[in-house]
Amino acid sequence: MSIEANPNLAIAMRGVTKIFGDNPQVALEMLRSGRSKADVQAETGHVVGLDNVSLDIAKGQIFVVMGLSGSGKSTLIRHVNRLIEPTAGEIIVDGTDVLTMTLAQLRSYRRSSVAMVFQKFGLLPHRSVIDNVAYGLEVRGVAKKQRTEEAAKWIEIVGLAGYENSQPRQLSGGQQQRVGLARALALDTDIILMDEAFSALDPLIRSGMQDQLIELQKSLGKTILFITHDFDEALKIGDRIAVLKDGALQQEGKPEDIVLRPANEHIEEFVRQVNKARAIHVRSIMERGATEPCERSVPMDARCEDVLPLFAEHQWVGVLDNDGNQIGRVTAKQVIKALARYSPDAA
Repeated sequence: MSIEANPNLAIAMRGVTKIFGDNPQVALEMLRSGRSKADVQAETGHVVGLDNVSLDIAKGQIFVVMGLSGSGKSTLIRHVNRLIEPTAGEIIVDGTDVLTMTLAQLRSYRRSSVAMVFQKFGLLPHRSVIDNVAYGLEVRGVAKKQRTEEAAKWIEIVGLAGYENSQPRQLSGGQQQRVGLARALALDTDIILMDEAFSALDPLIRSGMQDQLIELQKSLGKTILFITHDFDEALKIGDRIAVLKDGALQQEGKPEDIVLRPANEHIEEFVRQVNKARAIHVRSIMERGATEPCERSVPMDARCEDVLPLFAEHQWVGVLDNDGNQIGRVTAKQVIKALARYSPDAA
């Protein structure tokens, strides 16, 4: 099925399939006839990386793709900048067919349209922090003075001011990942690809990086495709989540849709013990139309875990739309009722 033009989409995929092996077309026909990934591998020795994946990723959102090891999530993200060529399917980025690009067009696309943050930081060990952050701009041909100024700005934004002349080996893991993030942001691309970007970090540092990404996104409004195996991380940062298993898409939707309405047993296993307060947004449980002034208010996209601490001092909390107008309110009773309804023991 061909992808229709949609100016609101940053990335669109249709039927993307990737088979690793010497004769992928034979394996592709087996898949299309209904054979499983295991069958294909057993009979042909080919590995199915992705199996008929279709996704729409809107501009300005954090879209999380998650799954266990071997699910195909890292294979998927590498299709967006064509580090991996699909066996079949379509990939449209900002209205352009990535798969028809010439080598020169692809090189320009990777330099100006998409930036990537890697799990293992990907820093150049012989370069200072500021030279690492400025590297992409250097490759793009930006003058030294301009790229140094731009790099310094992003180093400060990610909280590394004073480390400009340090070497990567002198930094902690969290600091090195901040350098990687600053390098991607310095390119000022509309799309940022993050492949398990925080998974190598200690839990406390990881949580801090998640918080920083969320805060930066509020002002930057980038399209971020984020890969993770951690469901709590997906719930915390994702505007939408897609879950893969054996290269196939299992479910896609808002975090609360995934948690509260799992599509199958695989998803149910994922969500069984997750923090429901992190998944449920106040917009889905609030008392709409309640416009009496409240001492405290939160955005409608706030999650229950964000508002629970507020009830220690407030009877109810106002809920604001994107323009800052109060459109309702939420009480502690409503939050507790929602969490109890969707607890593992509620049934």
